[in-house]
Amino acid sequence: MTAFSTTYLMCAPDHFEVSYVINPWMAGNIAHGNRSIAHQQWQALVDKISTVANVVCMPAERGVPDLVFTANAGVVRGQKVVLSRFRHKERQEEEQYFEKWFSDNGYTVLKTPADLPFEGAGDALLDRHEDLLWFGHGHRSDLKCAEILAEQLDVEVQPLRLVDERFYHLDTCFCPLDGGYVMYYPAAFDAASQAAIEERVPAHRRILIQEEDALHFAGNTVNCGTHIFLNRASETLVKMLHMYGFTVHQTPLTEFLKAGGAAKCLTLKLNEPVLEKKAAA
Repeated sequence: MTAFSTTYLMCAPDHFEVSYVINPWMAGNIAHGNRSIAHQQWQALVDKISTVANVVCMPAERGVPDLVFTANAGVVRGQKVVLSRFRHKERQEEEQYFEKWFSDNGYTVLKTPADLPFEGAGDALLDRHEDLLWFGHGHRSDLKCAEILAEQLDVEVQPLRLVDERFYHLDTCFCPLDGGYVMYYPAAFDAASQAAIEERVPAHRRILIQEEDALHFAGNTVNCGTHIFLNRASETLVKMLHMYGFTVHQTPLTEFLKAGGAAKCLTLKLNEPVLEKKAAA
């Protein structure tokens, strides 16, 4: 393995399919997937990411088709991981496999209370500029988890309320980028959350996604340094990201969009640094 500074956890789509409906993207797609194409698209993403980062894979398991979406395993900070507690029973069996992988690989495994849904790095995204955890709620994760995560991970948490069911996880419409930039689709959030983003992120670091790009999951991005990996982006968005110093790698992930996921959903960053807290003014 090349000694890159960043490592992502992934899981091959050996058993991936759309076999139930728990988000709007899945509706009408049951049994309409092509696993061969899914494998090709997943491998293409692995190959691209592997040019700038390490990729490690956990075993695929029968009966849990969404295990491929490793972003939902939990949220990692340093050597701690807070495991997911899935809202829908269809995904709850995944929890045991994620817990085993992290336990076997030396992480301190933490959990939220069993009665509070929390869906990992689908809804909990660490900022790249300050010691802050952005936390999405409204569809999958319970707002009460914000305080628990702050204590477990010793980090400030900024809740953001999601209001569009198509963007059911925070990482489908919001992506913190290196350099303190944040790329997001404003209409996915309520007015108070939009105001919170604007208050915390200066205008010159806010990269707004239009609806067309949002619906192609441009917000569901893997960012590694100056590299951005995503399913598809408009020429306008690509030019904007280039202007901010990022190189955009587009790789089709249409099979996974049928289940409501793309590049970010298929990866979990394993070596999230613990940033220094800013001194009080």
